Amino acid sequence: MTSDQIAVRLPSELLSALDDLVALGVFPTRAAAVRAGIETITERQRRRAIDAAIVEGYRKTPPTSAEAHAALTSLRDAIAEEPW
Repeated sequence: MTSDQIAVRLPSELLSALDDLVALGVFPTRAAAVRAGIETITERQRRRAIDAAIVEGYRKTPPTSAEAHAALTSLRDAIAEEPW
């Protein structure tokens, strides 16, 4: 995978917090921390888009009563099987 370099300006407080994460060993470098942040944001947006598509699908074609009942039954069974 190729990569490109970008320049980013950060407020001093945010840069200090970033450096703290690196000093604590949470990330090996500033760049790794920035990459992780961008990956998190893009993944969150990807999941939001999927969620919105699912919601739209259910709006267009709502579940039948039987499907809703089966889903609730399955959910109850799954919860009952949890070792809480």
